[in-house]
Amino acid sequence: MKTNSSTWLGIWKYVVLGAILLSLLAIASTASATNSWNGYHWARTTSPFTLQLGKNLSSAWAPYLDTTSTDWSISTVLNTTVVAGRTKPKPCKATTGRVEVCNSSYGNNGWLGVAQIWASGKHITQGTVKVNDFYFNLSTYNTPAWRNMVMCQEVGHTLGLAHQDEAFDNPNLGTCMDYTNDPARNDGFGDNQHPNQHDYDELGIIYAHLDSTNTVFQSIDGGGKGKPANVGQNIDLNDPSAWGQAIRQDAQGKNSLFERDLGNGEKLFTFVIWAE
Repeated sequence: MKTNSSTWLGIWKYVVLGAILLSLLAIASTASATNSWNGYHWARTTSPFTLQLGKNLSSAWAPYLDTTSTDWSISTVLNTTVVAGRTKPKPCKATTGRVEVCNSSYGNNGWLGVAQIWASGKHITQGTVKVNDFYFNLSTYNTPAWRNMVMCQEVGHTLGLAHQDEAFDNPNLGTCMDYTNDPARNDGFGDNQHPNQHDYDELGIIYAHLDSTNTVFQSIDGGGKGKPANVGQNIDLNDPSAWGQAIRQDAQGKNSLFERDLGNGEKLFTFVIWAE
């Protein structure tokens, strides 16, 4: 039996439509998946709560932290406020009850940005965000889109969120919590420079309950009353060899999350986004 060209064309159309449908279903599945980070969260007795972001940044980075703070404060369960930093950018030491945000040229070590989070049990006690000017001074990454995405993503980790997707070459999901090779690109869901509704919904789930104690620093006056942290402060956390054991890999097989046991129920987690 002969099959004419119009029949083959019809079959081919169904094949293409089927492939497109499967791709859209895969994207929808990824977007609807949980990106809670194993239930880690800031302990607090009231809702919403306010988390301080200490600004240890150059003028090139300060506007991006402001944007990130505004974006995450859209959440109904938390607010973030930018306050004066309490550390030097290079060591970027943590302060109890808040997040210190730093930029410096941390060297040709492979990473664009890291979020480091101290936890006692399931409660986050302090955090740092570092963005690496060694790479952001290069033309590839020295763009508003890359600066927005990395700053937004690393602060998002300190709130208790993991990534929505860890494949750089997948369509952009319209969230900074999605890996990408071009954060400015819109693949139908928006660019990857800001949180999306799924991130806010996930935060609502994470912080749906209240705790009997607070690990969040309570004052928001920016007066610098938070105490420098002690646990793990003698470790050079700019060195990947100090991050502990890799416990998660991205779609390229690179380690994306590390865990270091500090003893006495204290752990240090490091989320990393690598330069390509």
